[in-house]
Amino acid sequence: MAITDWPAAERPREKLLARGAGALSDAELLALFLRVGIRGHTAVDLARQLIAHFGSLTRLCAASASDFSALPGMGLAKYAQLQAVMELARRALGETLVERTLFDSPQIVRDWLRLRLGHLPHETFCVLLLDARHCLIDAVDLFRGTLTQTSVYPREVVKLCLARNAAAVIFAHNHPSGAAEPSTADELLTRTLKDALALVDVRVLDHFVVPAHGAPVSFAERGLL
Repeated sequence: MAITDWPAAERPREKLLARGAGALSDAELLALFLRVGIRGHTAVDLARQLIAHFGSLTRLCAASASDFSALPGMGLAKYAQLQAVMELARRALGETLVERTLFDSPQIVRDWLRLRLGHLPHETFCVLLLDARHCLIDAVDLFRGTLTQTSVYPREVVKLCLARNAAAVIFAHNHPSGAAEPSTADELLTRTLKDALALVDVRVLDHFVVPAHGAPVSFAERGLL
C-alpha cells in the first residue's frame, strides 16, 4: 500500500505538520528525506531497511559514499543531500553555541560535538575557545591522529589560547573505536593541559570524550577535573 493510501494521521508529512518533528520515528523522518520508495517498498519501508542495514541512524549518517550509494534506491546524489543536511545541522548548532553561554546549554554542546566529531574515522582533538562570559570564540580541531591515539602538545594549546585571547577552554576528542569511557591517558593529558594553561590564567572547564555512538562523556561530571 502506498503512503498516500494510509490514513492522513499516519502519513509522516501530515504527522509532522500536525504534531511536530519530535513525534516521528527515525524511519519516518528518514522517509521524509528519501521522499519516495522503490518498487514494492514505501519510503518508510526503505528507511527501515536502511537503518537496519547500518545498525542505527547514526551509522547511516556516517556511512561512506560508496557504502551508502551501493544500496538499492540510493546514489551519490542522495548521499550528497544527506551530507548537506548534516552540515546544516552542525552549522545551526554552531551558531547557537556562539550566541549562548555554553554552561547554559550543555545538551547543545553535546549535540554539536556528536555532529562534529562522532562520525570521524580518525581521532581528532578539538579546543573550544571561550571568552570571559563562557561564550564561544571559536572551535579549532588542533590535532588529528590515528584510530587509537593522537599527539597533543601543551605548548600548541597554550599558544592558541593566547593568540585568540581565550579566558577558558573546553576540550573534546573522539574515540572512533566506539569506547565512551575516558582512558588513563586521557586523564593524564587533561591534567597536563590544565596545569599548563593555569600558568597563563586560562581555565579548563571540561573535557568531553565523544564515542562513535552514544552521548559524549564529561570529565567535569565524572569529577575528573
